[in-house]
Amino acid sequence: MTKPLATLLFALLALGMIVPLSAQAETKKPNIIYIMADDLGIGDLSCYGQQKFETPNIDRMAAEGMLFTQHYSGSTVCAPTRSVLMTGLHTGHTPVRGNSEVKPVGQQPIPDETVTMPELLKKAGYVTGAFGKWGLGYPGSEGDPINQGFDVFYGYNCQRNAHTYYPTWLYDNEKKIELDGKTYSHDLIMDHALQFIRDNKDKPFYCYLPITIPHAAMHVPEEYVAPFRSKFPEFEDKVGKYAGPAVKNPIAAFAGMCTKMDEDVGRVLHLLKELNLDDNTIVMFTSDNGAHQEGGHNPGFFDSNGPYRGYKRDLTDGGIRAPFIVRWPGHVKAGSTSDLISAHWDVLPTLCQLAGVEVPQNVDGISMVPTLTGEGKQPKHDYLYWEFFERGGKRAVRMNQWKGVQNDMTGNPDAHIALYNIEEDVDESDDVSEKHPEVVAKIRQIFDEAHTENDRFKFKFERK
Repeated sequence: MTKPLATLLFALLALGMIVPLSAQAETKKPNIIYIMADDLGIGDLSCYGQQKFETPNIDRMAAEGMLFTQHYSGSTVCAPTRSVLMTGLHTGHTPVRGNSEVKPVGQQPIPDETVTMPELLKKAGYVTGAFGKWGLGYPGSEGDPINQGFDVFYGYNCQRNAHTYYPTWLYDNEKKIELDGKTYSHDLIMDHALQFIRDNKDKPFYCYLPITIPHAAMHVPEEYVAPFRSKFPEFEDKVGKYAGPAVKNPIAAFAGMCTKMDEDVGRVLHLLKELNLDDNTIVMFTSDNGAHQEGGHNPGFFDSNGPYRGYKRDLTDGGIRAPFIVRWPGHVKAGSTSDLISAHWDVLPTLCQLAGVEVPQNVDGISMVPTLTGEGKQPKHDYLYWEFFERGGKRAVRMNQWKGVQNDMTGNPDAHIALYNIEEDVDESDDVSEKHPEVVAKIRQIFDEAHTENDRFKFKFERK
């Protein structure tokens, strides 16, 4: 370096007009990619024990990052889980607490005044994009993703439309895009998500990917089904139908769908490497609730819920225990595991801390950053809480080793609470409530304190 040039550079540094590379590296915000599968059971990934098919790219995420063993979904069905994720509030507080439909298209919207994750990340300078299934407000409503903090949206605004993978329309931002009913929607969604990453490679970005696989209809291109037809020939006479075309051998199709999903996670990881974003991008993978039993899927055959009892719409762990894998090279220890008791409502404060933006007051979540980075003391939950308004009404609490589940409390808030020691009884088969009345009393108290009334979602015993 010549002396005049060196003198000029030092002068610019002194004036603060040039930031040293070391300082740039310290202050650069990490890109965030959050992938949420739809109705994927915790046992549907080979890194969590799946034996009948493999998920090598998601397994790679676990090998290069952290796998959580006690992570829970926000709810046991689609819309409330997404509301929990967007707000950092569990189902006793979040505005959308059930799948509440609006005709002809859409679901009940998140209110305009709701503070959402993308709105907070935009304050921190992030470009925000959502690709997949929304379900939190009909097109043009206050809950439309474009009105809740997302710069870009592509996919199913209405989750009812997502019952088929061959729709006749999707939404591109606020514009309805007509389709031929023969195009596989998941491919369109992934293409738009990958393009969003390319377009924003020089900015901090938040890419929310609530993909629809393996929800509802067992639709996937034949090239993904063919290898499993010969592996599972005993199911060739089975037909699965939900919406759109019927599926022969839905068992083989389910394995093909998960293979397709895993392949596309691999495409995301490959693109990050190609764009030199790998070390500055945190990738998270989860599911919105437990394994489903729709469209011909046989979760028992695949052990989709792992060792846990129950499925989607249950509050036993089979309905709400979720996979959660976090990969962030150089920051999250490769090959690590965590038994932190955590849930989807912890994601908002976690991302806020990573982005350097203040966490809203009164959220129910806690930041998981100390667990992810190994730096600082990890706060712990006093309890996790869920409420669900279908099938007579249900509530549940996870408190240390205890799990309390109250089913079918129609007209009776004092209905029986089953109590399980979840550490010793993972399938929640041994009700020990009579042996521990003091624990049951504490859980009943939590039911009262964790629930706030919501005019749209009310238990049948509630009175104004």
